[in-house]
Amino acid sequence: MEQFVEMNRHLVDQVESYRTVSESEKHWRPRRDFIFRNINDYEDPHLDHLLALSMVWANHVFLGCRYSEELLNKVKEMAEGIVVEDAPVFKTRDEIVKNQQKR
Repeated sequence: MEQFVEMNRHLVDQVESYRTVSESEKHWRPRRDFIFRNINDYEDPHLDHLLALSMVWANHVFLGCRYSEELLNKVKEMAEGIVVEDAPVFKTRDEIVKNQQKR
């Protein structure tokens, strides 16, 4: 990674500028990996599309946000292999109700 950073300082600085003010290091690192992994497929003027997809993926992983199946499949494929440490596990309302009915 260090060699990549040295050879691509401009790109690294550019990607770092996409971090939001409220984004913790725990959330930023995997989203940054998502952006790096896919940036060559979304050059200007389509970079905003990549950043939006990175937020969709991060919101799904860290906040449990739900999106269309097609969109989730796309971002999951784009993020394949990215390791997220201590990712929260979310249950849908239907899963919660079903578990309560079993009791």
